Amino acid sequence: MPLEPRSCEELVTFLRDLHKEFRSHGHEWENNTLDDFLEALAAWVHDSPGVYHYAGEQIPPDGDWTFMARALHAATIYE
Repeated sequence: MPLEPRSCEELVTFLRDLHKEFRSHGHEWENNTLDDFLEALAAWVHDSPGVYHYAGEQIPPDGDWTFMARALHAATIYE
């Protein structure tokens, strides 16, 4: 599942693929309830400057489609 959407349409495709992944393998996700998923999403977004720094990247100053996709994907495993 690519984490680099460059447009709204690509983000929509990403989200649909993420939904399909959940329907097929959601029971395997670390955060497989909406409550856990949203908490993980908030935690990852909060910690994302450090995540980007550790990866040798800079967080986009105004956000972008890729940031949102990474945030949503990270919420599937982020504690």
